[in-house]
Amino acid sequence: MICQRSTNTIQKRCPLYDILESKKSANFPAKDAVYRFLNQPTFAWRKFLLLFSSYTVGKVTKLTNHKRPKVLILDDSSYERNRSKSVELLARCFDHTSQKTRFYKGFRMLTLGWSDGATFMPVDFSLLSSTKSQINGISPKIDKRSSGYQRRVEALQTAPEQIPNMIKRAMDVGIDASYVLMDSWFTYQPLIKAIKEDGLDVIGMVKNLKQRYLADGERVSLNQLYHLAKPTTGKRDILRSIYTKQANGIRVKIVFVRNRNKKSDWLAILSTDLTLSDQEIIRIYGMRWDIMLISA
Repeated sequence: MICQRSTNTIQKRCPLYDILESKKSANFPAKDAVYRFLNQPTFAWRKFLLLFSSYTVGKVTKLTNHKRPKVLILDDSSYERNRSKSVELLARCFDHTSQKTRFYKGFRMLTLGWSDGATFMPVDFSLLSSTKSQINGISPKIDKRSSGYQRRVEALQTAPEQIPNMIKRAMDVGIDASYVLMDSWFTYQPLIKAIKEDGLDVIGMVKNLKQRYLADGERVSLNQLYHLAKPTTGKRDILRSIYTKQANGIRVKIVFVRNRNKKSDWLAILSTDLTLSDQEIIRIYGMRWDIMLISA
């Protein structure tokens, strides 16, 4: 639920407004009480969100066909504080979603969500700062024994360092999922191996970087792997697919699809579940884009 101070925005975007205007409003807290609750900085908001989402996911799962795949979705977004000067751990961040090279002052918001393809719920989150582009440091007044200090230290970690713990927390409270969906910013071999060892499969887009794959006894790049893959016939946007092994030993299937923004180019989608067909890999990964449109 996204609520903002503006009355017009609340009327358009916030279900809270509809509840308070309904005949059952007497059974719910008043608007000011909700705002006071949301503005409390001392609450364990991450734990509250995790437990609340776990309870809600359990209710939704009972209403969903058990054959429908359940997934965890990783994404990060910009959290801008361009007017701020004294905010702790304020950093100069790069906006990789912008079409132009752009930097901003603020943080990156790393989010873990759950979806069954029809419903999306945020599960966990973390604000990320930077050790290299940091503007302000941690306040010396913070008690190092407190959870607040631990969260500040955590903010200086990289996203791949935090992701396994986020997934573990979701699994520990009983959130049901079979796959972790991620884009190319997170699909690196060490992280894929860590998630696979936790019992979940990964479906994600991969870039043609320095990562190597084992094919015919040789270590090859993603571009070389594309030329080794067998062309697919009768499928317009699916160009090729191949079974291979990462340099760290994890077996994967990679499906090459046409880049609709540049038809002479291709995109690669990786899956650690070798039982899925090419179409199923693309369909499940497509759940991530549907959810990003919903939450935008």
